[in-house]
Amino acid sequence: MRTAVIDVGSNTVRLMVADVEGGAPLPVHTAKVRLRLAEHLGEGGVLPPTALAAVSEAVASVREQSERWGAPDPFAFATAVVRDAPNRAEVLGTVRQKTGVCLHVLPGEVEAELTFLGARRWMGWRAGPLAMLDIGGGSLEVAVGRGRLPEFAVSLPLGAGRLTREYCDSDDPPPKKALRAMRRAVRHQLRDVAARVRWESPRTSVAASRTFQQLARLCGAPPGRHGPFVRRELSRDDLAEAVQRLAALPASGRARLRGISAARSRQSLAGALVAHTVMELTGIDKVTISPWAVREGILLRQMEDGSGWWPALSDLDAGEPPVRPAELRVALPG
Repeated sequence: MRTAVIDVGSNTVRLMVADVEGGAPLPVHTAKVRLRLAEHLGEGGVLPPTALAAVSEAVASVREQSERWGAPDPFAFATAVVRDAPNRAEVLGTVRQKTGVCLHVLPGEVEAELTFLGARRWMGWRAGPLAMLDIGGGSLEVAVGRGRLPEFAVSLPLGAGRLTREYCDSDDPPPKKALRAMRRAVRHQLRDVAARVRWESPRTSVAASRTFQQLARLCGAPPGRHGPFVRRELSRDDLAEAVQRLAALPASGRARLRGISAARSRQSLAGALVAHTVMELTGIDKVTISPWAVREGILLRQMEDGSGWWPALSDLDAGEPPVRPAELRVALPG
């Protein structure tokens, strides 16, 4: 069976069309439209009319591609940049009206669960108790567990783009005082989560996000052209050095470093600082980079549980507060 996922994130709108028979979601077509929504947020995180128009145009474009590749009804979801917007209902309504696509807003904890599922399937059962880290533009997801889905999953407002706007928006490169304040805030919010991860004593730790992929490449991991099956790792010691390198350069200089794209150069320093801090507090010395994340997790849920789980999530479309994880887990049997 062929199906597709549309992912509306802080920086890009991504499409993944995949065949989901045979035990793994095998991509047949991918596409992305770069929007940088987070850079156009208004006061209080409101997405202005220009951003709504841009999102609708991008979703319409990738949906057309999805139809051409034999997946006319993709599952579309938005991450923290839309989830946290005060005018979220307006965003979802505009996209639905202009494109016919029902854009879902998943609670951050559910994103963590789905990303964990993707990483678990990629790593396999031999990985044992697993810890998963995912740094996006607006949030940090952390999950730990021994089974198919995690026993503990949380989403924190510690995304690389969000922290860049809050602490590094005026000076480039930012002063040491701003970086110290950012690290203090990250440590404060991670304190209890880190204690839980240490208590779980994961055997294997994985990271699943473009932020971690680019940081791993900066620290010497093989490039993407070598394919997904090459082992890519990132150590805490190498990450500490990367934070210092990134902090010494403006965004334009970071964009010239190995692995750091121009689109993410501005937020790469905050991403590295969050990554190092969460690994330090949780006692994780090294993470393996998983190419499977939330999009693959969604496809795996469909493949393993059937498409019946989609309607259970569509109740979140109307701009209501996200369902608590315990409630949603009833709708998403693990």
